[in-house]
Amino acid sequence: MTQGGQEQGCDGQNTAGLDVDDLDTALAQTELARLADILGRANVAYHREDAPVMPDAEFDALRLRNEAIEARFPDLIRPDSPARTIGAQPAEGFGKIHHARRMLSLANAFNADDVADFVTGLRRFLNLAEDALLVLTAEPKIDGLSLSLRYEQGFLVHAATRGDGETGEDVTANARTIADIPQRLTDVPDVLEVRGEVYMSHADFTALNARQAASDAKTFANPRNAAAGSLRQLDATITRARPLRFFAYAWGETSEPLAKTQTEAIARLGALGFTINPLFRRCESIDEMLNVYASIEAQRASLGYDIDGVVYKLDDLALQERLGLRSTTPRWAIAHKFPAELAWTELLGIDIQVGRTGALSPVARLRPVTVGGVVVSNATLHNEDYIAGRDSRGQPIRDGRDIRIGDWVEVYRAGDVIPKIRDIDPARRPATAQPYQLPETCPECGSPAIREPGDSVRRCTGGMICPAQAVERLKHFVSRAAFDIEGLGAKQVENFWRDGWISSPRDIFTLKDRFGPGQPRQLKNREGWGEKSALNLFDAIDDKRRIPLARLIFALGIRHVGETSANMLATHYGTWPAFRTAMADAQDENSPAYADLNSIDGVGPVMARSLITAFSAEGDEIDALAALLDIQPAVARASDSPVAGRTLVFTGTLERMTRAEAKARAESLGAKVAGSVSAKTDLLIAGPGAGSKAKKAADLGVEVIDEDQWLALIGAV
Repeated sequence: MTQGGQEQGCDGQNTAGLDVDDLDTALAQTELARLADILGRANVAYHREDAPVMPDAEFDALRLRNEAIEARFPDLIRPDSPARTIGAQPAEGFGKIHHARRMLSLANAFNADDVADFVTGLRRFLNLAEDALLVLTAEPKIDGLSLSLRYEQGFLVHAATRGDGETGEDVTANARTIADIPQRLTDVPDVLEVRGEVYMSHADFTALNARQAASDAKTFANPRNAAAGSLRQLDATITRARPLRFFAYAWGETSEPLAKTQTEAIARLGALGFTINPLFRRCESIDEMLNVYASIEAQRASLGYDIDGVVYKLDDLALQERLGLRSTTPRWAIAHKFPAELAWTELLGIDIQVGRTGALSPVARLRPVTVGGVVVSNATLHNEDYIAGRDSRGQPIRDGRDIRIGDWVEVYRAGDVIPKIRDIDPARRPATAQPYQLPETCPECGSPAIREPGDSVRRCTGGMICPAQAVERLKHFVSRAAFDIEGLGAKQVENFWRDGWISSPRDIFTLKDRFGPGQPRQLKNREGWGEKSALNLFDAIDDKRRIPLARLIFALGIRHVGETSANMLATHYGTWPAFRTAMADAQDENSPAYADLNSIDGVGPVMARSLITAFSAEGDEIDALAALLDIQPAVARASDSPVAGRTLVFTGTLERMTRAEAKARAESLGAKVAGSVSAKTDLLIAGPGAGSKAKKAADLGVEVIDEDQWLALIGAV
C-alpha cells in the first residue's frame, strides 16, 4: 500500500515533504486534504476492519502535522478533519447502538514537554495559579478494543463498541461471554454505563494462535487484533471460546454521580466487581506523573498484556465538567504515548505494490523478526527517494545511507502490522549489495511508470488496463462507503475480473443481462454459486442502481476525493446533471465553472484538477455507468442551532467565560471557530480590547456582536 507520508498533489507539489512553515494557503489546503484522506482510511482499517495499515507512530506523526497546519491556517479546517474524527462507522452485520454520551478518543503527548504543556493548559483554562494544587491520575493505556456496558436497574442490558463515537456495534451477546464483565450489579445507580477495554493477554494470544494454526484457521498479527476480531464475531459461541478480558476505566451515562473524583469513581467500579488496573495512581505534580510513566514503561514487558502509553486525567470530576470536550477529545485527559519499538533484521528483498491510483509502493520483505510481541516480515519503504537516503527536497536522511537488499535494517513499530525502517547497519552490508532502482515499467501491466517532476511517487500510466489498478478501483467501487453491494465483495470482484466477467464499474450493472437466466454462461453454474445466491446477487445489484449523488462521486475513485469531499461536491451541485455539466465546463480554466469549482469550501486546485482530469480521461465510461443508474439529488441538512454551520471568531476579553470555554460552547452547537477574520467569517464576538480583528471585520462587512449578545443568541443568558 502507499503509506500516507509520501503522497502528493496532482500539481506536482510534494506537500508531504514541505515543512509547515513553508506552506502557503493553497499548499496547506492540498496537504490537509491529503491528510484527511490518509488518516480517514487508516481509522477505518484500524477501528472497523481490525487490520491496521500503518504504525501508531506514523499515524500520530501525521495527526500532529495535520494539527500544526490547522493551527496555522484555521480558516482551512475541513469538515472531515482528522482532529474531529473518532474511530470509524460501525461495520455491517451488527445492530447499531447510539451512545447516550459520546465515546471519545484521547489527545496525545509524546514527551515531558507535551505533558507539561497539557498541565499548563489546564491551569490556564481554569484560571488556576501555578502553585495551586492540581491533582491528576495516571494509568496504563490498554491496547485493546473500547467497549461500553449499559446497566439498568443493575442488569446488563447492552454492550456496544465505540464505532464512530456516536454509534457503535451491538455486541451484547458476545460481551456476556467475558468472565470479567458482571451480568448484574447491586447498589448502583438506576442507569450506569461502564466503559473500558477488551484485551487479550500475551499467553492467551500465543495459545490462541497455536490453536488457529493447528486447525488451518486464520492467525492474528497481535493481541489487539485478536481481541477485536474475537469480540466482533457474529456468532457469540466463537467469542465464548476466545480468552477475552476487560479492564474498566471510565463511565458514560449515569443517573446519579459515581463519586466526586476520578480516583474514588474507579475504586467504586472495582468494588462493584469490575477489574481495574492495579497500576492506577494519583499524582499531585508533573514530576509524579512522569515518574509513574517511567515506572509503567519499565514494567511494560512483564505485564503480560499490551499497553502503548499512560493516560493522565484530571481527578476532580467537577473540574472535568467545567473543562468540557473538544470535538473528539476531552480537554481534561491526555495519552502519553510510548516510543515506537525497535528490532534489527535482514532485508531479503523489495516487492512493488501497485495501488488504485497507480502509485508504485516499495515494500521491504524481511527475515521474520519479533518486534514488540509481533512477528514482522514486511515494512514500508515509502518511495525511491527514501530508499536512496534522501528526502523529497534532495536532503540526506540516515546521513545519506541508502537501503539495499541484503542490508541489516533497524525496524520500528508501535503495535501495528506494517512497520517502518529507521536505519541500516553499514558494517554488515554484503560486498555484493547493489543500489536499488525502482522499476520504470509497471510490474503488473508493463506500462511505463513515470515520476513527474517534483513528484515523490512513480506511477503506472496504464490506467484501467493495469490489472492492479483495475481491480483496486473495482474493490473501491463496491466498498461500504460506495455502492456497498451485498454479496459482491473484494474476493468476488477479483474472481469476476480474472475471468473477464467485469472490467469496469458499468459491467457490474450488466452482469445479469450477460450471465443471468437464459444465457449460455450463467452465474449459478460457477463454483461456489447456486441459483438462489446468483438471483440474490442480481437483486442486490438492482437495489443499488438507486444511489445518492455523494456515494456515486466517492465510488468513482477519483484521486483526492474522499467521502467528505464527495458530500461537499454533491451538496454544492445538487444533481448529477449539474455536477456532470460543471465537470465538463470546468476543463476550461478561464470558465465560470472552473472558478465555481475552486470556490467550494474544501476544494483546492489539486482536487479540482484531479476531478477535471478524471472526467476528461474517462468521461464516456462514467456517462455509460450513470445511464444505468438512478442518481438521487443531494439533500440539504437542517439544524436547530442558531450558529450551526456558521464560522465564528472570538476576540478581546470575555468577562463571563474564558475564550476557551466560549469556543467549546460554540463548537458543541455545530459552529466552526476560526482564529482569524476572513471573508468566510459569519460572526465576530468581540469583548473589551478587541483590536485588529474588529477592524478587519468592519472592513469586510462581517457582523460584530458583544458577549451579552452572544449569550443571548445561544440561549445562555
